[in-house]
Amino acid sequence: MKNIDVLVIGAGPSGTVASTYLANQGYNVMVVEKTSFPRYVIGESLLPLSMGHFEEVGLLPYLEEPNFVVKEGALFIKDGKEFRISFDDNFTEGWTWTWQVPRRQFDKALADAAEKKGVNIKYLSTLNSIDFSSEEAVKFEVNTQQGIEEYSCKYVIDSSGYGGVLTRMLEIPVHVSPTSNMATYVKLKDDTRDQWENPTQISFEILETDLWLWVIPFHNSNTSLGFVGNKKYFSDFVKDGADTTAAFNKMFDRSIKFKERFQGRELLWEPTVHTDYMRSSDKFFGDRFVLTGNTTEFLDPVFSSGVAFATESGLSAAKLVARELKGEKIDWQKEYVEHLEYGIDVFRTYVKEWYTGDLQKIFFHVNINSLMKKQLTSVLAGYVWDKSNPFVRKHKTIINTLAQVVDIEKMKA
Repeated sequence: MKNIDVLVIGAGPSGTVASTYLANQGYNVMVVEKTSFPRYVIGESLLPLSMGHFEEVGLLPYLEEPNFVVKEGALFIKDGKEFRISFDDNFTEGWTWTWQVPRRQFDKALADAAEKKGVNIKYLSTLNSIDFSSEEAVKFEVNTQQGIEEYSCKYVIDSSGYGGVLTRMLEIPVHVSPTSNMATYVKLKDDTRDQWENPTQISFEILETDLWLWVIPFHNSNTSLGFVGNKKYFSDFVKDGADTTAAFNKMFDRSIKFKERFQGRELLWEPTVHTDYMRSSDKFFGDRFVLTGNTTEFLDPVFSSGVAFATESGLSAAKLVARELKGEKIDWQKEYVEHLEYGIDVFRTYVKEWYTGDLQKIFFHVNINSLMKKQLTSVLAGYVWDKSNPFVRKHKTIINTLAQVVDIEKMKA
């Protein structure tokens, strides 16, 4: 039986950030990853919050090499009006830009960088069994291409995402939150983009209050197009024998801003359809284990919070694990669960108010206050733990209150 310090399950952004931090502290870390990289995964728009995480653990220099498209903000479009945010106009001190990334290439770059920092990643390997019964060590078996390998470790970080390895093996309840929304997306060749204004600008075109289109251009001349909205708009996608390409093209006909640029372009694959993507785990930690990333919670793609929460939770968990391994008593409920849930709750409010339409009213109000816009921009950059920001501290009431003010001003106009 081989002995290691920490087992990390999953080599995505959460697992690589967590494992790299621990390797930097001198711990022997092994990552078990069921797939080979590059792999298929969604979530191509990052937030500035994650840049600080990559920098802190020493992964950032390796991620600069591919020259990913720089994301300096975002453009929201509705009924001919535009609302543009720029991350250098932040209320909260922090990173003022990030990237738009093809996740296949980005995740591989992350994992390769983690290996260069001393992390041992076992690809095409799965956790066969795990035993927490001994106080001496956690014992587990890994099913590798070479056969079953036996290990012991001191701690386990589950960053396996939707796979939820420990939630299944330890029978931790995971709740798939009911949602009225669905999503579908494709990638296409965008090799004539230079003839368009701001060709690499990430954009969100709102077709209805509860239906929107994302446009995410990448450095490799491909662009990701995706729709998220109420299931009522997706009937052509879910009927028996559905032609999803035809359904996607029909939905894309509704675009005003991007129809001319993308209509008729060949899709690089059949549209992928996602439903029931909002979920949460009953338990974030236990005896010598902690869950991170999408294994704990996933909200909605509208504000690109997925990778931000993955890296925040991965780094936070790794720091607490390191302290516990040094003999410190950790209050996991307060220092980890309550910390994460605060940020999740802030973003949950913004997702909710996006689909009620109140946040959209504020976005497209012509007289939006410049300070308020800074504070709102900081939330959208991922800085949802900055309680000096009223859009964080008062998130449960501020959007609805401001939307009412907008309505009153419109009535007076």
